[in-house]
Amino acid sequence: MEPITRTLEQTDWITITLMASLVFPLIAKSIYYPRFLNFIILPFNNKYITMYTKKEKLFNWFHFLMSVFQIINLTLFIFFIWRSYINISGTKNPYIFPLLLAGVFLFFSAKTMAQLLNGFIFNSYNTFNELIFKKLTYLNYAGFVLFIANVFLAYVFKDSRIIIIIALILFLAINIIGWVTVLRNYQKFISSYFFYFILYLCALEIAPLVIMGSFLK
Repeated sequence: MEPITRTLEQTDWITITLMASLVFPLIAKSIYYPRFLNFIILPFNNKYITMYTKKEKLFNWFHFLMSVFQIINLTLFIFFIWRSYINISGTKNPYIFPLLLAGVFLFFSAKTMAQLLNGFIFNSYNTFNELIFKKLTYLNYAGFVLFIANVFLAYVFKDSRIIIIIALILFLAINIIGWVTVLRNYQKFISSYFFYFILYLCALEIAPLVIMGSFLK
């Protein structure tokens, strides 16, 4: 028998990526079980936000683990969008996922640092810390939606645009709930700095999304 060289197919590295991402919430669940239970019912119960916004805020291990899970799955979901809508010809590029992962990581890191810097500038670091924590908490929760969507896109309905659209709607719905919660809880703060809040939305929320869209193209 002659040895046969086996090439690494796309589904192989996607499987490895999905399994690797799943390690992070499993670690979070095993170490922070009560907190994980509160987190998992986040869209239906605000208990997690109420309990942990003041307690540990932005920088803690549970938040870090869930953020890594979310970033990996968001990057993989963006890869499927790229493959379904942009790379229609099916040209293979082994570097696209690592580039996307680096881009998403730098995007969120730079955005978070810029938001915290705003807190220092306006002498409202604690408020901005809480605000970012709440937004990222909902974003991290939406990572579960993206994980399920990635599984379907990889193995069940490969590169299905319908699955992509449904996942995007659910992803946006969860984050809109987060935004509504933030705006409702910080009405007085926003009204006091309304002009700066508009600048904040344009510079740190809308502009980065435009840049990310341009990056994908």
